[in-house]
Amino acid sequence: MSSPRRAGAALAAAGLVLLASACRSREKVGPSLPPPPRIRLVAVGDILMHQDVKAAAEAHPQGYPALWEDLLPLFQGADVAFGNLETPIAPSTGRPGVPFQFNAPATLPAALRASGFTVLSTANNHAFDQGPRGVRETLERLRAEALVAVGSGEDRPRAEALHVIERQGLKVAFLGFTDLFNVDLNRRATEPWVRPLDLEPALAAVRAARERADLVVVSVHWGNEYQRQPTKRQRELARKLVEAGCDLLLGHHPHVLQPAELLEVDGRKALVVYSLGNFISNQDRMYRADLFPVAGGDSRDGAALQAVFERRRQTDGRERVVLAEAAFEPLWTENNWGTPATKRAIRVIRVAAAEARARAEVDRLSDPQEGPRALPDEPLRRKTLLEKQEYLRTLILRRQRIAETLGEAFVVR
Repeated sequence: MSSPRRAGAALAAAGLVLLASACRSREKVGPSLPPPPRIRLVAVGDILMHQDVKAAAEAHPQGYPALWEDLLPLFQGADVAFGNLETPIAPSTGRPGVPFQFNAPATLPAALRASGFTVLSTANNHAFDQGPRGVRETLERLRAEALVAVGSGEDRPRAEALHVIERQGLKVAFLGFTDLFNVDLNRRATEPWVRPLDLEPALAAVRAARERADLVVVSVHWGNEYQRQPTKRQRELARKLVEAGCDLLLGHHPHVLQPAELLEVDGRKALVVYSLGNFISNQDRMYRADLFPVAGGDSRDGAALQAVFERRRQTDGRERVVLAEAAFEPLWTENNWGTPATKRAIRVIRVAAAEARARAEVDRLSDPQEGPRALPDEPLRRKTLLEKQEYLRTLILRRQRIAETLGEAFVVR
């Protein structure tokens, strides 16, 4: 993994800025200059439908959107919001989900759409969990909610079809592949199909997409589970995909975060995210920062990529859509497993905002005047303060772990 200094140098060389500083720099642009066409893309990792995740949604009046309520402004404010849908949605044709064979309820697609998601990868090792009929029903339900599914289809041609969406006057192409199958049920081209990562056809597909779009996004399900570094093969494949024309590579499957890096080919810079980690899951549910090593919570870490692409005139006079900004916001999945609570509660939070709130609460309870006013019962106040301090410590550890993994220069402070 690159050091923070090297990652920062790479960003500077690429002409990229973090989102926070980008906002300040744009304020200096005179009103007479029309802004260039630009698109903001947000991407998160695995959307896993463990039984306890479904139970948490059922227990909340607002359903699934309540599980990632903190992220709604981010998703809904983006031009494109992407996630890896690691579950069939086949309540009619499939069986109830069991461990390692998922199935999501019929309410999930509408919840994802209402949350702001627009594009979902359906090419992953759980795509065939409910068989070919489950693939078909999943796609029908996603299509009914105007969600774009990439990497699977009712037949092979549709699984391999290029999806091009237009936002802010820019054409964005999406391709989806999986390098892994729990069970590969691809049989005939006329039946439901999940697109494998076969190198030469994949490179040809990226080249074709490059001809039809301003921006090419490739989703790949790959890598080794629970390993925080990509393999040599992944790095080699990433470079080949970038050489073929990929601008943004979104990786998933390891259930933990892996580094991000910039690759440059012929003057064009692409962002590769080897693993976005889990977005929501019930993994590492027993983790407590005071009892486990920091690695024990890796599957509850996540990150929301915010990438801005804009059309710029190059030195040769030609216009090209380039990566202008790239940053990750640390995420953490809170989980009340093992507590006396009667209802399961699982939710994804934005670490920076939660850390700021926790610091304010600790300061207030620690203050000689404010503490007794906030909580007059002294034994209860001491107990609450210790809990808040431990919660704050957890958030700090997770933020540091995420930044260490992805690269300090990429992570919003």
